[in-house]
Amino acid sequence: MAGSTFGNQFKITTWGESHGKAVGVVIDGCPAGLPLTESDIQYYLNLRKPGQSRYTTPRKEDDAVEIMSGTFEGKTTGSPIFLIVFNKNARSSDYSDIARYYRPGHADYTFDAKYGFRDYRGGGRSSARETIGRVAAGAVAMKLLAECGIEICAYSKAIGPVSIDPAKFNAEEIFNNPVYMPDADAASEAEAFIAEQMKKQDSCGGIIECRIHGMPAGIGDPVFEKLNANLAKAICSIGAVKGFEIGDGFSAAKSQGSVNNDAFTTDHAGHITKATNHAGGILGGMSDGSEIIFRAAVKPTPSISQTQHTVTREGEPIDIQIKGRHDPIIVPRAVVVVQSMAALVVIDALMQNMTARVDYLRDFYKN
Repeated sequence: MAGSTFGNQFKITTWGESHGKAVGVVIDGCPAGLPLTESDIQYYLNLRKPGQSRYTTPRKEDDAVEIMSGTFEGKTTGSPIFLIVFNKNARSSDYSDIARYYRPGHADYTFDAKYGFRDYRGGGRSSARETIGRVAAGAVAMKLLAECGIEICAYSKAIGPVSIDPAKFNAEEIFNNPVYMPDADAASEAEAFIAEQMKKQDSCGGIIECRIHGMPAGIGDPVFEKLNANLAKAICSIGAVKGFEIGDGFSAAKSQGSVNNDAFTTDHAGHITKATNHAGGILGGMSDGSEIIFRAAVKPTPSISQTQHTVTREGEPIDIQIKGRHDPIIVPRAVVVVQSMAALVVIDALMQNMTARVDYLRDFYKN
């Protein structure tokens, strides 16, 4: 199965299935000398693990990460980092029925069409459990970015029809509520909306917004390796994501150049900056020095308890009720996945930028 490797300089390969023995990631290209322990990675894995609230699957997993290689005496060695998380609470019997039919909104049919068979236990490689490897690798990337003074903040911007009020934005509130919203009032409304869908045996989706602070200008490339293009690919590779936009995004289509253009100016220190940020921090595929802002649209969880119509592998029409343990909403647990994929893109772009100019190489090796 191709397509499990991501990145150029900072490269990751995720592996494992939802109901296999374990899931994890191999990271290749991490520089030596970065302080790294399992607790550094565990913090981020805890943000996506199941069973933390009534809005997540009740599957109980510790998601405890183990570093199998790539570190010595608490620091990275420069060799590949192998991270593993063992699956301890898989109930494959919950999925035995679906071996013979295709669940609406899932990858069952497309897996069969491509490979001729599929791992029906929780979706196999197409399960959200695959994102454990992404988050574990993202934790390492975020530690590297912190060394560069770059921070990434992601949160739920909207759940169903409930959106945060920008005037009430409070980053410290994000992890004070189970829906990861930076607005306490909106979080309460969102929880009520989710509860309403649960009563109907239904699910809901939402929007995740991500902000990248401290990004220097000139990171990315002007053609196929555009920073925004790589962010779009990374975010859209997350299973539940159905849309991506950066800056003003789709609303820019209704704007005018006189409004959408960001005027350049200088700050009090004489640095070039922008008066506005309609572009979302990227121009011509390269960072412009302002905050990078993008959003991801996340679909409703396709596994719902309502009766749904589908067909068997033989094409026979049937009505089904999906059993098992499922999230009524994917958005909160996907917040850290979006953050992690953004971190992987940014650290990879920063590393590639080291070879963009001869003076970067000359000044580094002369010093």
